[in-house]
Amino acid sequence: MARIIVGLSGGVDSAVAAYLLKAAGHEVLGLTLKTWTNGDGSPGRCCEVEEARGICDALGIAFYAENAMDSFRKYVIEPFVSDYLLGLTPNPCTMCNPQVKWGGMLHAAGVFHADYVATGHYARISELANGRLAVREAAEKNKDQSYMLYGLTQEQLKKSLFPLGGLSKPEVRSIAEKAGLSVALKKDSQEICFIDGDDYGEFVEENAGDRDIKEGNFVDEDGTVLGKHRGIIHYTVGQRKGLGIALGHPAYVKEIRSDSADVVLSGDSSLYKKEIGISEINYMGAAPLEENEEINATVRIRYRHRGEEAVISKTKGDGLKIIFSEAVRAPAPGQAAVCYDKEGNVLLGGKIQVLSTLSE
Repeated sequence: MARIIVGLSGGVDSAVAAYLLKAAGHEVLGLTLKTWTNGDGSPGRCCEVEEARGICDALGIAFYAENAMDSFRKYVIEPFVSDYLLGLTPNPCTMCNPQVKWGGMLHAAGVFHADYVATGHYARISELANGRLAVREAAEKNKDQSYMLYGLTQEQLKKSLFPLGGLSKPEVRSIAEKAGLSVALKKDSQEICFIDGDDYGEFVEENAGDRDIKEGNFVDEDGTVLGKHRGIIHYTVGQRKGLGIALGHPAYVKEIRSDSADVVLSGDSSLYKKEIGISEINYMGAAPLEENEEINATVRIRYRHRGEEAVISKTKGDGLKIIFSEAVRAPAPGQAAVCYDKEGNVLLGGKIQVLSTLSE
């Protein structure tokens, strides 16, 4: 049997992951990484230390807490704020997982001589024919979290376990109830763990320091000024609600131009693109592409996107070009594009860029 570090958030999923591993006969140690404290001093939703401690007491396993706030600020908060200031739409979970969560868990695994680390993510791990490891979609597609894990490295995957990958959420809650875990019916968190509500712009303003909040104009696709906006940090590609401008017809954010601080508004039909670029690539199931090499994949451009068939090719620089078989709606620069094979294994992923910013 193995010694396994389980990352505990204080929620039902990670609690059941720990329970299942212990029930299988493994030596389980619980670890909570303290990453964020709210303004009122309460812990962030991803690091409820006392709840996690209670879970470990109920399971009869050792519990440890580690301060990861400096790492979280460096790898998540600062890039999140910087990207919004540039008119991008970052996904903090995809930044947090490889750098902060796995960094902290694997550090603890070294200290405690553990064989593996595990989490309550709904995902699986496959070894592909080329010998590489890949995160695979969960059995329950509507809970699948593989998209958020595209940044994990081969070395991290070798040490990782996902006990919930083959289970549904109702099954997980049922297991928790039968095990007598107090978190069995605890509500799932839907928002970003370090933001109370959904006002990302306010959070960016509070954490921007002396950096400029770029205010400017709403413009149409021809460049005609339509009115003033309150700063590019308050908008994202595809947004319709909360624009603060009335045009007499539905308007959507088509583009955010950081250099001029223009926010381009258009109709819905102008949001669709057949080509995008991605940078900061993490190769997972696929080996790094050579120049002019192509692969076919299903590409998801946001967490809940069902995916679209596409051809991925290497550009002259470090980026990749993605050409979709059917145009996708509102790919937002800064979000992740994650590429899957036909079996649901993650091949690679990267941050969406305006294609013209890459070397084609």
